Amino acid sequence: MIGIVAVSHSPALAAAARELALQMGGDDPPLVEIAAGTPDGALGTDAAAIAEAVERAASGDGVLVLMDLGSAILSAETALEFVDPDITVRLSPAPFVEGLVAAVVGAASGSDLDAIVAQLDTALAAKRQQLGIPEPETTDAAAPASAEQPADDAELSFEAVIRNPSGLHARPAASFARAAGRFDARVTVTDLGSQMAPVAANSLLSLMAMGVGRGATVRVAATGREARAALDELRGMIEDGFGEM
Repeated sequence: MIGIVAVSHSPALAAAARELALQMGGDDPPLVEIAAGTPDGALGTDAAAIAEAVERAASGDGVLVLMDLGSAILSAETALEFVDPDITVRLSPAPFVEGLVAAVVGAASGSDLDAIVAQLDTALAAKRQQLGIPEPETTDAAAPASAEQPADDAELSFEAVIRNPSGLHARPAASFARAAGRFDARVTVTDLGSQMAPVAANSLLSLMAMGVGRGATVRVAATGREARAALDELRGMIEDGFGEM
């Protein structure tokens, strides 16, 4: 499992963001180290403290670093000069809170460092969706990666109505993403009441970007060795109302 470092100018902000993220991470969350504030207790960041946090978070699977403001990026880049070169470290441009929550959920579901970094590329999509702000236009006309399906792998699926009051938001989405990531299967979710393409079920940010509320009908599809087992568990979670009913 990857390690995560939260770099912030404010120790209080970093601690609160870590607490929120770990609440979404389930029973086996990744290690999240904090590097926040200056040595004299003022607001700011310190490259040496960041380097030490990276070393503590390292587990062999790589370390993801999230930063709150511009100068934190400079400190993190400087810190890499002092980190053991055998440790794979990635600095993420994702928003601090959304990125930290999504990274914790992704790591808890078994995603590797590269997969989590890719998921964080959609970190602003959930807010854009809720505020009705269109995504920036792209010249890539190909279907999104989440919608691709191996031609030689039979797809299984089911349709279900979201019954819990909060829909696929926050805790329910985090639980769903963690569960989907535990299986040797590629699982997608489609909101049948929208024009959105299927999204990866193990991506918290993608699930939240759908904006699926109570009463919506979704299609959950899976391919792979454990596709049926994955669908059985995910169907049960939806029918149980994610424990909210």
